Amino acid sequence: MREADHKSLELVRAAAECGVREAEVIYGQMLLDGNLVERNPTFALHWFERAALAGDVMAINMVGRCLDQGWGVAASPHLAAPWFRKAAECGLDWGMYNLATLLTLGSGVPEDKLEALYWLRKASDLGHAKSINLLGGFHEDGWIVQRDMVAARECYRKAAIGGDFRGQFNYARLLIKDGEIDEAIFWLQKVPQTATPAFMKKMKRFLEAMSVPAIRTFAANLSVEQPLISTLTGF
Repeated sequence: MREADHKSLELVRAAAECGVREAEVIYGQMLLDGNLVERNPTFALHWFERAALAGDVMAINMVGRCLDQGWGVAASPHLAAPWFRKAAECGLDWGMYNLATLLTLGSGVPEDKLEALYWLRKASDLGHAKSINLLGGFHEDGWIVQRDMVAARECYRKAAIGGDFRGQFNYARLLIKDGEIDEAIFWLQKVPQTATPAFMKKMKRFLEAMSVPAIRTFAANLSVEQPLISTLTGF
């Protein structure tokens, strides 16, 4: 480890141990990611809980994430839901999105797409790209709202510009459907920068099955072993 990195780690750890909430969250994320320290989700959850109990909204959301994903604890979307709800009610866009995701899927909570739509709209108004993408799915599939492909495409466009890899893929998917192949490839090229390997594999299979030669060629040259560099605060 470089000396500068070692000093940064020690400063964050010391501040966390002194009860600085922001440092507790940062140190927890470092432990969760394995950034400058050995990855330890159990200890990460401990620090998120400390900051959450002190009222840090992002930490509240991250406790929910750990419970939902099984990081350092047995996975339990049911136990995660109240944490996401508290973060959402405190105005955190990530909390709104994570709660809306559970409500949409009926994961750990009764399925309630109407309430999910409420939170997605609130998060979208805050510019949350992943929420805007999921809102596009509501318009495309006609969940709660009337099916509206124009609105869906616009949501996907905004999510793509906002950096959400699913939004980039969904926008490209509709561009292909409309015959805008060059523009679609432009957005497809951005997906690997932040997408998970699992998503990349699904995307590759989807594109390989398309009838457009340029898209099939793109898929054939697509590597699915991309680094995961997302924030871990949402899906």
